[in-house]
Amino acid sequence: MDGAIGLTVAENVAELVVDRPAKHNAVTPAMAKALAEACRTIDADAAVRVVLLRGAGERAFCAGSDLNALATYPTAWDFRNRVEYATAIRNLRKPVVAALQGWTLGGGAEMALGADIRIAAQGMRLGFPEVTRGWVGGGGASQLLPRMIGTARAMRLLMIGDPIEAEEAASLGLVDRVVPQADLLPAARALAARIAGFSPVAVQAVKASVRMAMEAPLTAGLAYENEMNVLCFAAGDHLEGIRAFAEKRTASFSR
Repeated sequence: MDGAIGLTVAENVAELVVDRPAKHNAVTPAMAKALAEACRTIDADAAVRVVLLRGAGERAFCAGSDLNALATYPTAWDFRNRVEYATAIRNLRKPVVAALQGWTLGGGAEMALGADIRIAAQGMRLGFPEVTRGWVGGGGASQLLPRMIGTARAMRLLMIGDPIEAEEAASLGLVDRVVPQADLLPAARALAARIAGFSPVAVQAVKASVRMAMEAPLTAGLAYENEMNVLCFAAGDHLEGIRAFAEKRTASFSR
């Protein structure tokens, strides 16, 4: 099979793997469909609290869409109705930690933007080269980048298309931290495991609230945040948090 999407679940963490290392994990239409299905499975699985997203091998996280496959859509309408894999990642309700390495380009970079926390290996190169090929990305970069790093910086990345190094991505706030290649997966797995130990209701409420902040006016966002807080109290996990604090122990959320 030319490329696959791997999904394993252990200790409340789902590892979602873009697995086509011989082609820098470039995504085919079949892989896009498989990734979207995996995301639906993850959201429906109560055992999954956190997602760790990574690419197979060490040369790339994901180089975006397979360019040869892009030329096979019979009409623009067929292309319009494609499965957009970066959108599938962005729409996950559960928190996503992305482990970025090597080439992180185009749709792969848009998948990274759709994650909630990004850790990069030294040597990672992140870019949006679509303009150099004659199109604009369709997975969210033109909408997310200005909100994340400002209009001027977004224009530079999107209009020139040159990739940036991991350290510059960190300075722009596009990645949380940069680690040696050998430390990338251990660091990402440790972070995912820590988040998985928190209340899943609280963690998903945090994600929903921050996402709302990117879209809503301040007054509406503050009201939404308060409703998420009420939801957490209604779920009851706060009682375990309070008991754990009083008993000077780590809270255990069994939901």
